[in-house]
Amino acid sequence: MVAGDRPAGDDRKGSVGFAAAVGGVAGAALAGHRGPRGIAVGALAGAAGLATSEWIARARQRPGEIPALWQRIAFSAALVAPLGWAAGRVTHAGSIAVGTGTGAIGGLLGVRPQKVVLGPLLGAAIGGAFRARRRPVPAAIVAASTMLAYRTVSALVFRDAQVSLLAERVPAEDLPFVVPREARSRYVGTGYVRALADELGGSYVEDAPDAGIVASLDELAGPDFDPAAVDPRVREFYEHTTRFRLDIVPEWRVWVRPGYLLYRTLVARPLGQANVPMNQRETQRGIRSRIDTITLPDTPTEGTDSAHSADSAHSADSAHSADSAHGADNAHSADSADSADSADDHEAVAVRGWIRSFTDTDEPIYVGIYTTYRDRERGYVSVGFPVPQGSFTATLLPRERPGGGLVLTSRSDLDHPGHYLAYIDPETRDLTALAVHGFAEQLDVYVDGDELRAEHAFWVFGFPFLVLHYRMFRKPAREAG
Repeated sequence: MVAGDRPAGDDRKGSVGFAAAVGGVAGAALAGHRGPRGIAVGALAGAAGLATSEWIARARQRPGEIPALWQRIAFSAALVAPLGWAAGRVTHAGSIAVGTGTGAIGGLLGVRPQKVVLGPLLGAAIGGAFRARRRPVPAAIVAASTMLAYRTVSALVFRDAQVSLLAERVPAEDLPFVVPREARSRYVGTGYVRALADELGGSYVEDAPDAGIVASLDELAGPDFDPAAVDPRVREFYEHTTRFRLDIVPEWRVWVRPGYLLYRTLVARPLGQANVPMNQRETQRGIRSRIDTITLPDTPTEGTDSAHSADSAHSADSAHSADSAHGADNAHSADSADSADSADDHEAVAVRGWIRSFTDTDEPIYVGIYTTYRDRERGYVSVGFPVPQGSFTATLLPRERPGGGLVLTSRSDLDHPGHYLAYIDPETRDLTALAVHGFAEQLDVYVDGDELRAEHAFWVFGFPFLVLHYRMFRKPAREAG
C-alpha cells in the first residue's frame, strides 16, 4: 500500500464532529421511548460515545489506512438507528419486518451475493428473537442491533477483503497502473475526449483514421507474451482498430439482471458511461466504434525517460499519458513514436479514447482511455473509464493464446493486474485509490477459421456474470478511412 501524508488535524476534528452528530441522533432514536429527558440523555451519551470512539480510531489510524473495523461497525449501527425509529413510528412495523429490512440494507451495501442473502435472513432471525420477548422492543433498538450483528458476523465469515485502500493522496506517477483521467462534469458521454483536449491544450481528432487502441503490440512483450507469435489479424485489430466493425452479443447471467437493470437506470445512463447492452435486440440498433485522439506538442518519442509526458507539458493536469515514463523501466508508451499518428517528430498521440455508442442515438456504451506501460520486463494494458472526479481502471496482463490469439486478463498473482477506483484531487492531482479485488475480467481475441472473434468475460466476487461475444469484420476501405 502506498500512503501520502497523515490526515491533517482539521480533517480529524471534522470526522469527530460528524461522528458526534451521528451519535447524538442515534442516541436520541434509541431512547425515543423514554420521554424528553431520556431522549436528551440518550443524545448526549450517543454523541459522546461515538465521538470518543472516532477520536480513538483516528488517533490509531496509520497513514493510508481507513478507520478500524470496530469503529465502522459502530458507525453503521448508529446510522440505522434513526431509520428504525422512523420505520416504527410511521409504518408501525414489527420487529421481524424491521430486522429483515435492516439486514437487507446491510446485505445490499455488502454487494457480494452471499452477503445479500445473509443480511435479510440474519435480520429476520434477530427480529424474531426480539419479538419473542414479553415486552415490545423499540424499532430503533432492533435496527441498530441487527446491523451490529450483521456487520460482526459478516466480518468473521467473509475475511477476504473485496475492496481495500491502496493509496491515499499520492502523485499519479506512484501508481502507474491507474489511469488518472477523470470527468469534470456529472456526465461523461461521447464528447469526453474533446473536452479533455480543451483542458490539455492538445490537438483533437474525432474518429481518427486508421487508429488503434495501442500503438504497437511490441510494447507488451514479456515472459508470458511474445508479440511475434500473434496472428497478423489479431495484431491488426489492436493496432488499427478503426478498420473493423464490431458485432456484440451480450450474455448476462440471470441472477445479475435485476441488479444491472437498476444500476443501468440509476447510474449508467445518467452518467453516460458503462452502459452495456442488455440483450442482442439492443445491439441490433447498431454499435458505433471510434477512436478519438489527442496530440500534444513536445510529446517525447520512443526512448525518452520523461515522466507522464502529457502532464509535464501541462503541469496543472498531472495525469496519464500514453508516452509517460515511470523511471527507466516503467514507461507508459501506448503512443510512443507513433509517427503515423503525428504530423511531425515533436508531436505524438498522448491520449487514445475508444468510444462505443449506439448508432441511432449516439448514446454512450463505453468511454475508455487506453494506455500501455512497462514495469520491469513486462508490458501491461491499462484502460481508464472516467467518472466524475475519478476513474475506474482495468490493468490487464497480456498472455499468449494457442493459435496466435491474445489474452488480456486481470486474473493474475502479479501486483499490477487488477481493478482500481481512484479519486483525483482537482487541485493537487493527487490520487486516493481503492483496489477492487472482487472484480475481474478477461478479454480473449482469436481467429476462428476466417473470422476474427473475441470473448470478454467478467466476474464479481468469483461469480461469472457477463460475457460479451464479439465478431469483428473488416470495413470497406472507404469507410475505414
